[in-house]
Amino acid sequence: MNRRIFLASLAVLGVGGTFTFTTLTSAQSTEDATGPASTDVSDGTKQITIWRDPGCGCCDTYSNYLEENGYQVTRIDDRDFDKRSIEVGVPEQGLGCHLAEIEGYYVSGLVPSEILERLVTEKPDITGITLPGMPSNAPGMARVKTGTLKTYAFGEGGITVYSDE
Repeated sequence: MNRRIFLASLAVLGVGGTFTFTTLTSAQSTEDATGPASTDVSDGTKQITIWRDPGCGCCDTYSNYLEENGYQVTRIDDRDFDKRSIEVGVPEQGLGCHLAEIEGYYVSGLVPSEILERLVTEKPDITGITLPGMPSNAPGMARVKTGTLKTYAFGEGGITVYSDE
């Protein structure tokens, strides 16, 4: 709420140009469609923004999984999330079923919450991580992660394995 008031004030003052807001469904909040919502809220809950194809049920299941694991999830319907993913640096062969942003990192795919926690704790010098495709044992496809999942880091240093657990 404070962010909306702040952004509205900036728009009224003419600072920073025009802000475009997307009105989302009741399970979604109003959010600047191009900006991140990736900060801690006062109660310690982590915020994550997910751009997803509105017809993708696994993205909803994944969002619910993250909420169950202490995240506040902002869902933004975006049929072109794949183009947005490539624009921010996700390797084309590494695309997941949605794009997320958390604490300045981009995350593609159904990455388990423990890997997200590791990412924001370690703060590596990368653009983000990806779990390509839609693995059947990943959160969002399965109720909980089972078996191992290989997550890749991407950025200026190229593509490396970030996690294989």
